[in-house]
Amino acid sequence: MSNVPGLSRLAPPDAKAASMEIPPGSGEIPRRTWKELLRPQFIEHSVLVADYVFIVLASLVFSLTYHLIATGDINNEKAFFSIGIIVAANFTAMMAARRNYRLKNLTLLTRQARDTIIIWCGVFGTLTVVAFTLKVSNEFSRGAATLFFAGGLATLLSWRYLVANRISHALANGSFARKKIIIITERGLNASSRPLNELRRYGYHPIQTCEVSKDEISSLVITGSLRSKLADVIELAKCEQIEDIYLLIGWQHRHAIDGILSALAVLPISVHLIPDESAARFLNHPISNVGSTWTTELQRAPMTRAELAAKRVFDVGLATAALITLLPLMLVTALLIKLDSRGPVLFLQKRNGFNGRAFNIFKFRTMHVLEDGPVIQQATRNDPRVTRLGRWLRRSSIDELPQLLNVILDDMSLVGPRPHATSHNSEYEKVIANYAFRHHVKPGLTGWAQVNGLRGETTQIEQMERRVEHDLWYINNWSPLLDLRIVLQTIVTALRQTTAY
Repeated sequence: MSNVPGLSRLAPPDAKAASMEIPPGSGEIPRRTWKELLRPQFIEHSVLVADYVFIVLASLVFSLTYHLIATGDINNEKAFFSIGIIVAANFTAMMAARRNYRLKNLTLLTRQARDTIIIWCGVFGTLTVVAFTLKVSNEFSRGAATLFFAGGLATLLSWRYLVANRISHALANGSFARKKIIIITERGLNASSRPLNELRRYGYHPIQTCEVSKDEISSLVITGSLRSKLADVIELAKCEQIEDIYLLIGWQHRHAIDGILSALAVLPISVHLIPDESAARFLNHPISNVGSTWTTELQRAPMTRAELAAKRVFDVGLATAALITLLPLMLVTALLIKLDSRGPVLFLQKRNGFNGRAFNIFKFRTMHVLEDGPVIQQATRNDPRVTRLGRWLRRSSIDELPQLLNVILDDMSLVGPRPHATSHNSEYEKVIANYAFRHHVKPGLTGWAQVNGLRGETTQIEQMERRVEHDLWYINNWSPLLDLRIVLQTIVTALRQTTAY
């Protein structure tokens, strides 16, 4: 093939092997090594089948082992084989629905472990309810089922750990089959393109790279030089059995893209358009379809409806239990406030909650004044406005207990970003980037920032920036277990807190 300016051959990893060409008409077909069978689709399907087999085997092995130890006899193996098939079918179907068999997701050990535990527990819980409802649970040993549950989960987690490590290692070393492609790129975009690096990593091997100059791209018609380059691309695609052609061209060059597609129409292979830099950063977000139109979700709701429901159940249940348990303490506190100083027992102040909605927050009064409005001064050390009793209430966080009512009234959550006075919100939104994202969830009685020591007066803007960073981390990493962890840490932190006054 003649050397055409802008059309360069990328040297394959094994130059010696690449130089050994099969003479035309020799009839000899090069043998494929076992590594060439390692296509991403093959790996994905293999992991799914392995999950199925492991679950069925776990059902048999652990159930029969239990019976052998407990009774000294092996029986009912057909029933446990059937249970294994049912569990395996449900588990693999749900894992596939979560796209956990995609090659890239198989390398994410944290995601794999989390979904494996949740789906495994969900499948067992559902089947247990079904068995109880149909009155067939007595036919199976509880001990065997428990051993199958624990042993099967341990087996799957160990298998997931092995898969994640092996696939990550294989991707890093380019062990997957090399799918031959041609790249047509705008000059200067090839070297720094993240999508092209991803293609190479996942087994796509660029045989040729055709660079197109800016003049050829900007022209409203196909130039002679570009037509010549495309003719060579077409010739190479036919000779080398190219499987795909990828275009890396700025999406604004519509005429050039249409012209190239028209020229490549003679080839019965796929032509793909890679997102340019301006589009790639948006297409990294989830894609959804609305009728015949697709959209990219640039900003998602922090929680799904199911997650919101779970969090609400957690909040109401725990807040109600805490309110009943702490009611004697709260009544004594109210009496002491009345005896200590003049004024109401409760202090109400406007705060901003979910979506910026204003609400009245409840607190035990700890000051001689009741400040609420456009200007509010933060409490400082030895603040003369704080009462004698109020100083102890603030340090022990007992003054925050009435906010359990805010939780029950759905103004707040037990855990979330702490709500600030409306006047402080207006100030911080002007100087701290992403401050408004704190309002994407309901404010909390306690939060991730508070259990990490970020509580009390903020004399410098950097202190509030650190709080916001912790709040945003919580929003992006929320889970029921994280909420429970923060609640438990809050109890410990409140007993030794010295920064609130």
